[in-house]
Amino acid sequence: MPTLLLKMSGPLRSWGTQSRFRRRDAGHEPSKSGVIGMVAAALGRSRNEPVDDLVSLRFAVRTDASGTLIRDYQTAKNWAKNPKGDVSLSTRMYLSDAVFVVALEGEREQLETIESALKKPVYPLYLGRRACPAGYDLVLGIREDSAEEALRSLEWQMPEHRRQNLPIQVLLRIQRDALPGERGDLVEDIPVSFSSEHRQYTSREVVSVEPVRVNNEQSQASQFSEEESFEKNSSAPDYMKAVVEA
Repeated sequence: MPTLLLKMSGPLRSWGTQSRFRRRDAGHEPSKSGVIGMVAAALGRSRNEPVDDLVSLRFAVRTDASGTLIRDYQTAKNWAKNPKGDVSLSTRMYLSDAVFVVALEGEREQLETIESALKKPVYPLYLGRRACPAGYDLVLGIREDSAEEALRSLEWQMPEHRRQNLPIQVLLRIQRDALPGERGDLVEDIPVSFSSEHRQYTSREVVSVEPVRVNNEQSQASQFSEEESFEKNSSAPDYMKAVVEA
């Protein structure tokens, strides 16, 4: 089946998959629920409308730049109802300068409808939260390949001026929906309902496949081992380090 490729880049993005109470975490890569929500917004759907047709799309993500995890504090107070009340403090995590490519595999007619909607969305598009608008180069087009094959054939999307400190060979991590018969890690990011009164999610199985190897002609760094090359570009951001340095 054909695949629609989307480039998720920008100063900040945050796909919350484990947010609890006053702490809002940021996922290591785009969540399927976050991308489906963005597509639903582009199509003009309300939170109460079903998204079963979007959930059925096969989903995959390639990490072209893992980014830096940063922490922000936000305060809130209901001045109208309780002007003398305490201020509520929340912690919010974001990924800075990360670059991802998302692949949505499905029927061509459906993908063409989504592609057109993303180019002229009904509602604004965000990379997880409203403070993180999608970039102008979000839509990369439709390829006549499966999600994984399309991600393997697409050129590296990291800006050239940011490649100098990376090794000569870089490994780009790919994660995708598990195929029938495959066993993967359970991730709870399949939306059942986006309703603000009763949001519901279910799980999917995700597998990590062989990473894409790219030659970095802009590299000015010393030689890295293969393990260091993978970790330097594609490893998950260090949450503990971000907490200590923030």
